[in-house]
Amino acid sequence: MSEKEPYVLAVDIGTSGVKTAIVSLNNGIIGWEFQKTRLIILDRGGAEQDPLEWWEAFITTSRRLVKRFPSQAEKLALISCTTQWSGTVPVDREGNPLMNAIIWMDSRGAPIVREITRGKINLQGYDIFKLLSWIRSTGGIPGHAGKDSIAHILYIKEKHPHIYRDVYKFLEPKDYINMKLTGNFFATFDSIALHWITDNRNIGNVHYKDNLLKFVKIDKEKLPELRRAVDITGKIKKEAAGELGIPEGIEVIGGTPDVHSACIGSGAVKDYEPHLYIGTSSWISCHVPFKKTDLLHNMATLPSAIPDRYILADEQETAGACLDFIYDILLSGNDSNKKASPGENKYEILEALAQRAEAGSGGVIFTPWLFGERTPVENSNLRSCFYNVSLNTTREQFVRAVYEGVAFNTKWLLYYVEKFVKKKFAHLNIIGGGAYSDFWCQLFADILGCTIRQIEQPGLANLRGAAFLGFIARRVIAADRIHEYVPVKNIFTPNQEKEKLYKEMFKTFLDIYRRNRKIFNRINIKSFTGGVN
Repeated sequence: MSEKEPYVLAVDIGTSGVKTAIVSLNNGIIGWEFQKTRLIILDRGGAEQDPLEWWEAFITTSRRLVKRFPSQAEKLALISCTTQWSGTVPVDREGNPLMNAIIWMDSRGAPIVREITRGKINLQGYDIFKLLSWIRSTGGIPGHAGKDSIAHILYIKEKHPHIYRDVYKFLEPKDYINMKLTGNFFATFDSIALHWITDNRNIGNVHYKDNLLKFVKIDKEKLPELRRAVDITGKIKKEAAGELGIPEGIEVIGGTPDVHSACIGSGAVKDYEPHLYIGTSSWISCHVPFKKTDLLHNMATLPSAIPDRYILADEQETAGACLDFIYDILLSGNDSNKKASPGENKYEILEALAQRAEAGSGGVIFTPWLFGERTPVENSNLRSCFYNVSLNTTREQFVRAVYEGVAFNTKWLLYYVEKFVKKKFAHLNIIGGGAYSDFWCQLFADILGCTIRQIEQPGLANLRGAAFLGFIARRVIAADRIHEYVPVKNIFTPNQEKEKLYKEMFKTFLDIYRRNRKIFNRINIKSFTGGVN
């Protein structure tokens, strides 16, 4: 793309906040801005955010960018949005939210999902006939953890019937932002997938499936029309352009959820090229040339943002969120010596502590299941623990154990991902905020036992992926050339001595899960069934 060619305004709405960037193909990310948003954690598995706060953060970041890069802003020709996936925004006919967005962490719909998916003859809690029908059409089935979009809608229908009655459309976060931009109510083949009500066997013609709608008893008219991620869904409204401070008439593409944009932005776009994302949550994904489901380990191939492609979908609930947690528990408070000083941030403080502890953290093992788990086991009752703590355990060992525990959990997932695709990965491209840490990248290499390729500006991979999707939509670049524009910053190879130590600790990590899962279920099931908290 030459200097005379247009720029893309890319927006990434994550759980922690909103990033907005101006991007060109040859010059990459010209500039970007970030605005934090609130996460609202409620009793009994509730997790919500204010969709109006997303929009206000988009306005704030866009205006900052326009002020910094006025000449590039004038050349904007396309807007591409990527957001957290598996969220639900119920809106009225004018597009006004009727309540907070229920996001991917929310599990309040779990009992309802279990009820609608079971029958007389069950396999793993699913009616065998419904199970076959669901998997045949969608590649999956609503998870019993209740964290899929369909579970959110069912929860609203049962617990807030007055809101359900007034809903014009249920929108994913990305599709809500596009609606704010254009006034049009669309979803894309990829964003709608976790509703589990579409037939995606023909990847070029994804559509709602009537028998699946009957299973969930959701009114079809409350669901948006479907488009491809690269399709133009409209032009920006005059009012929205004014709020964002950008020119009128800019086209908006369908866009894509974060898993899909991350895959593109990681540069690992060819079939079987994997990437590891470490943000608030984490996953390992890649494109594959087939449709397949692993119900037992909660992973499946679903429509990619790139036309006529499938992507492996899986997710682990908390990764970087564990660092936030341990900082708040161990290091924040009234002691000013424990707080970040000007010019520092909490992740630098945590990493410095972790590096002072020996590999293996003195035998302390942390399980990173702060909000349950999705993959390779789906269980919202799992919880985090520190194991093998003694009077000699140091603060540094506690912190390092968190870094190691997230990596052990990733190794657990990696085994089933490689089994799913029937290939052993020689390397993983690592992206997300956690990938800025050279320390953590090396630790992943040691624990996973494979090469880790740290991508340049890893925390901006979603923005980069959203922008590349815009370039694909405009036919500026073919998908198989994207890797040429995604440089690798560093390469980390396993330390054989540490790899041997971590192999033994990983066996214990798995044993901790096997021996304690029934205990977690017994303790925590009460939190979701009205028992004593």
